[in-house]
Amino acid sequence: MLDVAVIIVSWNVRDYLADCMRSIYNDLDRCGLRGEIWVVDNHSTDGTQHLLEDLFPTARLIINQHNSGYGAANNQGMWAAASANGDGPRYFLLLNPDTIVRPYAIGHMVECLDKMPEAGLAGARLVYGDGRFQSSAFHFPGLAQLTFDLWPAPSRLYESRFNGRYPRRNYRANRDPFQVEHTLGAAMLVRRNVAEATQGFDESFHMYCEEIDWCWRIRRAGWSIYTVPQAEIVHYGGESTKQVPAQSIINLWESRARLYKRHHGRLKFALARRLVNAGMNRKAKNTGSTDIKQAYQEAAQIWRQI
Repeated sequence: MLDVAVIIVSWNVRDYLADCMRSIYNDLDRCGLRGEIWVVDNHSTDGTQHLLEDLFPTARLIINQHNSGYGAANNQGMWAAASANGDGPRYFLLLNPDTIVRPYAIGHMVECLDKMPEAGLAGARLVYGDGRFQSSAFHFPGLAQLTFDLWPAPSRLYESRFNGRYPRRNYRANRDPFQVEHTLGAAMLVRRNVAEATQGFDESFHMYCEEIDWCWRIRRAGWSIYTVPQAEIVHYGGESTKQVPAQSIINLWESRARLYKRHHGRLKFALARRLVNAGMNRKAKNTGSTDIKQAYQEAAQIWRQI
């Protein structure tokens, strides 16, 4: 049985993808883990397919004829990996293509789930390309976090519990894994049986918030979620979405509307809707870009209509 099937959803980031895959193969070998990589390409036009065929012939490749979205494509990869390997892998490692796996990161994540049978999912300690700290785990979002996203606030509060953050000291490399409510979707190791029992990502989330919704459902099903400080992974961040900034704004706020409506009560969602409407109007007035202004206006309309 495979230990890990690594699933990467890619869209027009071929150079990042190549570096990511090299780091994965190196770490699987370093940790003595049996694994394979599945790349689900969401209709790239940058030569991704040729690069994979030339440099990584043993990788499994799924080519989509349209961009099916992050959650749907990850599901494709997980279910294909499960059906291709008899009993399936023990774990799925979902990685963004703009990541670099540092030595023994995969091994530390696997060890966490091996030692904690009640844990269904584990995340890593993420850093930016220049080594700066990156928050990789959060409390589930509520009205306070929504306010931080829409209006300026004192800088000292951005990394506080009010904005859903866990203390930086929890992420120190010498610390034990700690429980969190949800991890960032850039790096998630999930038990195969947990993925199957919870049916993976909800594919109605085209982009953004799908990992939050999934973690919510995993925890409600009785599993705990951890972040593993010893598992360091570089995450450059936003290399696909920055190609379409206006559409990314719309995708983000549409997904947030779906998330808040699903996981919060009617009153809380009504308050959230009022906050978003006012915040989007403020943002639209303060931008000089016509495309971005229209994106904020469309986001507000989505929240009014959902």
